[in-house]
Amino acid sequence: MSTKVEELILTFSCEDQPGIVAAVAGLFSLQGFNIRESSQFEDVQTKRFFMRTLLESVEGPKSLSDVKSAFQSVAVRYGMTWELNETHHKTRVLIAVSQWGHCLNSILNAWKGGSLPIDIVGVVSNHEDMRALTEWYGLPYHYLPVTKANKAEQEQAIFDIIEQSETELFVLARYMQILSDGMCEKLQGRAINIHHSFLPGFKGAKPYHQAYDRGVKLIGATAHYVTTELDEGPIIEQSVERVTHASTPDEMVQIGRDIEAVTLQRAVKWHAEHRVLLNGCKTVVFTR
Repeated sequence: MSTKVEELILTFSCEDQPGIVAAVAGLFSLQGFNIRESSQFEDVQTKRFFMRTLLESVEGPKSLSDVKSAFQSVAVRYGMTWELNETHHKTRVLIAVSQWGHCLNSILNAWKGGSLPIDIVGVVSNHEDMRALTEWYGLPYHYLPVTKANKAEQEQAIFDIIEQSETELFVLARYMQILSDGMCEKLQGRAINIHHSFLPGFKGAKPYHQAYDRGVKLIGATAHYVTTELDEGPIIEQSVERVTHASTPDEMVQIGRDIEAVTLQRAVKWHAEHRVLLNGCKTVVFTR
């Protein structure tokens, strides 16, 4: 039986050309939808057009498959990369964490409070530290300790959990393990990492110590999609905080934790609301 919907979010990108917006609006008008909200952007360098539109049926529930079929003609005409999602669907999220729980706690608290449109299916970790926190929220905790000998096996176990739980977004909330190229490729566009640095500066391990050694006056955090190149994925959100010459590496770490939690939470929310569109090695983020 086809899913019945009354509100949809359309996102797409294509080569910029005349008539795109009119064609989209005309098609959905014929399908009995009203446009409640719409954002668009043209990348003048690549001549590529991006659009996110919130649609509301004025004729009652509609068949999602029928609406998708109707839109296919417009999508093919303009060579679109597109998605049509139900507004009220909650993205299924699996979170990975190691020993630092600030990002995990932030996401769990926002989820429990209803401010994140996600459905958390569980937490995976290579340590036991976050078990009590996770289980307090009533979620399954998957303890998968990692060694050099079993790294590939444990990564496959994580992917099996992703498949079995029908996870749509994998969130690395300070999970201090590097995913293999194969895992990155399988999760392309649906895995978000928080890096405790304002990328592209200070990649890899101990970025706050690197920042201290360089005497920076701003430290930051970056939420980005995971790719095969470490800390090089398309950036979704970044935040910064001022420090001084007197700030120690440990103080920077403490300041950075708050930034990391806020930055990752925003990225997860925007992804779940279908506000993030890939633009090559960059992103277009329709925050409003």
